[in-house]
Amino acid sequence: MTNGLRDLRASREWSQERLVREIEIYAHRHALPVASRASLHVYVSEWENGRRSISGRYARILRSLFGVTDAELFTGSDKGDALASADGYDELVKRIDSARNVSLTMVDTFMEQTELLRTVDRRMGASSLVDQMTGHLSTLEDALTFAVLPDTRRPVALALAGAATLAAWQALDVGAVERAWRHYELGKRAAQEANEPMYLAHATAEQAYVLSDAGRTALAIDLVRDARSAGGRKLSPRLTAWLYAAEAELCAKAGLNDDCRRALDNATAWLPEGSDARDPDMLSIFLNAGHLARWRGNALALIGDEAAVTSLYDALEAADPTFVRATAGLHCDLAQAHVVRGEYDQAHEHIVQARLLANRTGSVRHRRRIEQITQRS
Repeated sequence: MTNGLRDLRASREWSQERLVREIEIYAHRHALPVASRASLHVYVSEWENGRRSISGRYARILRSLFGVTDAELFTGSDKGDALASADGYDELVKRIDSARNVSLTMVDTFMEQTELLRTVDRRMGASSLVDQMTGHLSTLEDALTFAVLPDTRRPVALALAGAATLAAWQALDVGAVERAWRHYELGKRAAQEANEPMYLAHATAEQAYVLSDAGRTALAIDLVRDARSAGGRKLSPRLTAWLYAAEAELCAKAGLNDDCRRALDNATAWLPEGSDARDPDMLSIFLNAGHLARWRGNALALIGDEAAVTSLYDALEAADPTFVRATAGLHCDLAQAHVVRGEYDQAHEHIVQARLLANRTGSVRHRRRIEQITQRS
C-alpha cells in the first residue's frame, strides 16, 4: 500500500520537522499517546518512503491535520464494495428494512447532525471534521442506496443533499478540489431525487466556486446564472439574493464591473427585510443586510472600487463572532481594499488578523488568498 503523505505535506509547504511538531500539538490537544519526537521523525520518513504503514492511530491524526479522507491519505488502497460482503437475499432484505427504518425515524436526527457539523465548521474550520463528515455521508448514501419507494427515498435524499453540499464546501476550504467536485455532484443528484430545486440551485452555485478557483471564472458565472434561471420562482427570495451575490463576486473576479454592480443591486432588491439571516426553507443559507454588506465590499474590492472599504467596515462591525472562517475572509477583503487604495500599513494589519483566523480554522483557501494579497502589498 502506498500513501500520499509526501504530497500532502508538500502542498502545505511543511518540512518533516513541521509535520512532527503538528502531530505532537494535535496529540497533546486531544490527549492521544504518540511516540517520542525522535521516533516520529523516523516514522514520517518511513511513511513517506513506504517502508512503514500508517497505523490507524496516526492515520486519524493525519486525516485531521490535512483535512483529507482515507482515500486521499492512502492511495491504492482497496476499500471494497459495500455489496461485496452481502450474503445473498437475506442480507439484502436486512439492508432494505434498515434503510426504511432510517428514513422513517432518523432523518431528523441526520439533519440535526448536519447542523451540528455546520456549526462546528464555521467556528473551528473543516480540517478536523473530515472523519465525522465522511462517516455521516456514508451512512446517508447507504440508506439511500437500499431505500425502495419514493416516500422512503425522498427524505433521505434531502438529508443527503444538504450534507453533501456542506461536505463539498469543507473539502474546497481545505484544498481537496476533486473531493469537493464529487461531493457537489452527489449533492445535486440527491437534490434532484428529493425534488428540491432550492437544494439543487445551492449546490450548483457553490460548485461554480470550484470552477472559479480553477481559473474558469466565465464558466462559473454561466453556472450560477443557470442555477438561478432553472430554479425560477421555486426559489425563495433569500436564496435568490444569495445567488445574485455569488454572481456579483464571480463577475468581479472576471473583471465584469457593470455586471457585478447590476448583480449586487439585484441581490439587495431580493433580500428580505429584517435582521434574520437564515432562510426558513433552506437552513444552509445565511444572508441578511450585514452579510450582504460584506459580500458587496468583497466584490467592490475585487473591481478596485474605493467604496469597498466603507461596506467592509460596516460588515466587520456587524459580523457574527461565531462565523470565524467568514471573518477571516472579511479581513482578507479589507486587506485587499486597502491595497487598492495604497494603504499598505492598514492592509498589513488585516493580513495578520486574516492569517491568524485562517490558521485557526485550517483554511487552505484563505491562506492561498492571503499569500496573493501579500504579494501585491
